[in-house]
Amino acid sequence: MPTMPNMIILIIRYGMCILAGDKHQMSITVTPLSDALGAAITGVDLSKELDCEVVSAIKQAWIDNIIIVFPGQQITDDEQERFCRYFGELELVRTTSSIDQSHPSIMMITNVKDSGKPTALEDGEMMFHYDQCYYEKPSMGSSLYAMEVPDEGGNTLFSNCIKAYEALPEDWKLRLTGLKALNYYDYAGNATLRPDQVNPGVPQWSHPVLRKHPETGRTAIYVNRLMSMLIEGLPPAESDEILEYLFDHIEKPEFIYEHVWTIGDLMMWDNRCSVHARTYFPPNKRRMMRRVTVRDSMPVAAA
Repeated sequence: MPTMPNMIILIIRYGMCILAGDKHQMSITVTPLSDALGAAITGVDLSKELDCEVVSAIKQAWIDNIIIVFPGQQITDDEQERFCRYFGELELVRTTSSIDQSHPSIMMITNVKDSGKPTALEDGEMMFHYDQCYYEKPSMGSSLYAMEVPDEGGNTLFSNCIKAYEALPEDWKLRLTGLKALNYYDYAGNATLRPDQVNPGVPQWSHPVLRKHPETGRTAIYVNRLMSMLIEGLPPAESDEILEYLFDHIEKPEFIYEHVWTIGDLMMWDNRCSVHARTYFPPNKRRMMRRVTVRDSMPVAAA
């Protein structure tokens, strides 16, 4: 790569940042969104390349707060992808065969039919879930950029599954240790509701019920109402009892932040320790979100 005087490029795994002292240097402000999780970050323009100190501060805010939102952004497909590369390798779209070859990591979460890109999850309410937990390697992080938002509904709920774990009674923590849950997603069926049965031909994978966060070492509950179908090795009645208890537990208000979208919001969440859901919005109201996800390694069970 050619270099210019007074400009040094530092490669950080999958993305690039600019050392402090070069152009586009910024100072960010991190403001908590709720007691449960979340922070808003201002003072940064994601249409620009970021210096390495800013990238480091953003990543630390993400680890500390689990979800981060950047209000008032005006970014292109390429700029959203560049931002997500600061966190890791981009994940290719896996839930549809209709892929935009120029941007194979971009999917439009929208009910708008003229977006010109692969679309998914078009209408209505959606249960709490972890992105792509039905694969061996789920998403590490996910980003949504708000391009059109309805004037009612269509909010996103996030739950802090680390806080939810830490609030469990000790006997439940012991009961859950070592268990694995089968996660399943019938995208071609009803993509927003829990299915009644498991089709062996649909993507599915078993992961630990209790997951260790690879960067903080903290434990998160790693099941969700939409996609976790059963606890392996347990009778159906006991499996159902455990899952229903956990679903209800992680969806308690004290663990949740509800985000009301504004056009220009860019949201990034840690998919290793937070579930999210969508509130209902009328199908005649336009909603368009651009999604880019970051690839994860295989989840590791908490000890």
